[in-house]
Amino acid sequence: MTFNQLNYFYQAARLQHYRQAAELLNISESSLSRSITAIEDELGVRLFDKRGRNVELTRAGKVFLTYTEKILTDVDAALTKMHELATDGAHINIAYVSPLARSFIPKTVKAFLTESQNKNVVFNFFQDITERNIERLKTGSCDLAFGSYIEDEPSIEFVPIQQQDMVIIMSDKTALSVKPGIDIRIFDQYPVLSYDLSSGLGRYTSQFFQKHGLNPDIICSSPDENGIASLVAEGFGIALVADVDEIHRPGITIRKLPPKYALSHTVYLCYQKDKYMLPALRRLVDFVRLNSY
Repeated sequence: MTFNQLNYFYQAARLQHYRQAAELLNISESSLSRSITAIEDELGVRLFDKRGRNVELTRAGKVFLTYTEKILTDVDAALTKMHELATDGAHINIAYVSPLARSFIPKTVKAFLTESQNKNVVFNFFQDITERNIERLKTGSCDLAFGSYIEDEPSIEFVPIQQQDMVIIMSDKTALSVKPGIDIRIFDQYPVLSYDLSSGLGRYTSQFFQKHGLNPDIICSSPDENGIASLVAEGFGIALVADVDEIHRPGITIRKLPPKYALSHTVYLCYQKDKYMLPALRRLVDFVRLNSY
C-alpha cells in the first residue's frame, strides 16, 4: 500500500464520489477505482458501498478512514517540519562550561535570535566540564560545545573563540592585597584554591605550577571560578583563575601575573567534524566565529 493509494482512498471517502475525487486528484476514474480495489484486496475488507453515482463508507471503511487521516496528518506534519529544519528552524542543544553561563552564552544566543532568519530556532542548554560536554557531542546528545581544548579527539573540531587572561585573586583582608608587586612564589607561601583536576583549567593551572617549579599547598578544589572566588573572598587562600565575570565581586583583589609569566586560557567552540549540520546550526557556528574575539 502506497502513500498515493491512501490519499486516493481519503479523497474518495471525503467526497463520497469517485468521479469528483478522480478530478481532484487529476487521475482517471478507472485508475482511482483500481487503487481502491487494490487496497480492499490487501486489507481483505470492503471499504465502499455504491449508492447510485455516489459511494458510501462501509463500517470497515469508517475505521480505516480514522487511521488514514492520522497517517496523512502525520506525514503532512513531518513534511512541514522538514521544510522548517531545511530553512529557518531547528532545535539546537548547547553544552558549555560554567564560566560562560553568566554572560557569553546568553548574550550570544540572544543576539543570534534577533536575526530574522533565526526566530524559529529553539535551544536546550547543558552546563558541565569540557570532558563531559565533548562526550555529549560524540554521542549526539548535543550539537555544539564550548570549553577547553582536549588532545586526542580527532573527530572533534576545536575553533578558538575567546581568550581569557589568567590572574591571581586574593581576599581584600590579606596583607598581600596591598603589596605593590607580585611574585609567582606566593603560590608556595599561601594556601591555594584550585580548579578540579578533572577540568581543562585544572590541568592547565597544574601545568603552570609544574613548569615554574612551584609546589602549592592546594587546600581545596572547585569545578569553576564561582566556587573558588567565594572561598577566596572569605580568606581561605589565593588562586590562579581565568579573568571572568564571577571573580569581579566585593572582597576580592585581582592581580595580574608578572609580565614574564603572563598566561592566558583559550575557549573553544567544539563540534563534530564531517557531520551534517542543519542550516540553522551552520548559521549559529558561523555567527559565533564571526563575533569571536
